[in-house]
Formats: sequence, C-alpha cells, structure tokens
Amino acid sequence: MNGGYPFPSSPAASATGRGNRRRDTGPELALGSILHCRGLRYRRDFPVVAGSIRVRPDFVFPRSRVAVFVDGCFWHCCPAHGAIPRANADYWSPKLARNRERDQEVTSALEKADWTVVRAWEHESPTEAAAKVVNALEGAQ
Repeated sequence: MNGGYPFPSSPAASATGRGNRRRDTGPELALGSILHCRGLRYRRDFPVVAGSIRVRPDFVFPRSRVAVFVDGCFWHCCPAHGAIPRANADYWSPKLARNRERDQEVTSALEKADWTVVRAWEHESPTEAAAKVVNALEGAQ
C-alpha cells in the first residue's frame, strides 16, 4: 500500500486509472448534446446543497430542481456490468461499496430537499437517458 492506496497491479491498470475523467465523459457529452438539441438548457457541474450534503450532479436544471447523474458502470457498481477487480480486491470492494452507499445518501438528501433525481448508466443509450430527463422535467412543472 502507498499512502492508503494499493500499488497498481500493472502498467495497464495505472494507465486506465489516469484516463478516467471526473466530468465530460463520453456518455455525459452524448447526453448533453441530445438535451441541447431538444432545446433544454442546463448547468454542468453546478453545486447543489441538500441539507448537509453538497454535490455536483452532471446536469442540473435549477428552476425545475432536477439533478441528473450519469453513473459509470465500474465506479457505481452497475448490476449488469459492474465487477470487483481481482487485483487489490481488499481495496476495491469497500471503496465501490462506499460509492453505492454515497449514491443512495445523495439521492435521498436531494429528494428530501424537493429535487427530482435522474440516474442513468453510462451503458444506456443517450436517447433513452434523455427521455428519462425529459420525463422528469415534465413531472417537475
């Protein structure tokens, strides 16, 4: 372990880790393009405070109080595609479990603060994800 983090299991694993972006991922950009083409205007990486939780959803519609998250299959443990890595499993298993817990805490806090939360998986079609967002916006009016 190196400062609490395990050493990468291979140079490829290290490169993969460095290549992960916090924002502006391919699925986010594809969804944003569709939403923009539909005439919807949103804020990106906009801070939202709900109780004691401060979060930056991927897309925020402040007037409608709709927060949209595009969750990565690995980081958010997608039931279809998420998997615990075999290398350094003692590190990854609790880390990914905590990510899932945090997602639930954030969703709950936002909903308690009268926000509508839309969660889309990175593997979802951007068109399907956009439809979920549109439905949420229509329901928020």
